[in-house]
Amino acid sequence: QANGANVEWGDDFGYEEEKALTKDTDVPIFIHHFPKELKAFYHRPDPAEVDRVLNHDLIAPVVGEIIGGGERIWELDVLLNRIDEEGLDREAYQWYIDLRRFGSVPHSGYGMGVDRVVMWVGGIGHIKWALPFPRDRRRIYP
Repeated sequence: QANGANVEWGDDFGYEEEKALTKDTDVPIFIHHFPKELKAFYHRPDPAEVDRVLNHDLIAPVVGEIIGGGERIWELDVLLNRIDEEGLDREAYQWYIDLRRFGSVPHSGYGMGVDRVVMWVGGIGHIKWALPFPRDRRRIYP
């Protein structure tokens, strides 16, 4: 809020809020332990703070989020509870539920926006210049 972001605890945030968070730094920062309502059902709830999940976003100045990830739920009962809490149809996620039903191990995952990383590392001014096949209203196919 000190840097101009109008966000309260529990609010999700987008590019403008990410820009405000990185305004006074030239290095990426981690944001972690989001409220569970803001993240996908498969993120593991924090045992110490059940209203939060064990996840993280890495945001870079100018670019915004470049990596998002977190610990995944591996216990079947916890997964089913989260699916029910979110009001999701179990049948639609049966394939995912079966992955836990037939055994799983503690694990995490992440997604990285390679184009955003290239943009940040290269100091590129616009994301379309960081893409091998940029799309716009005149170009849909590579």
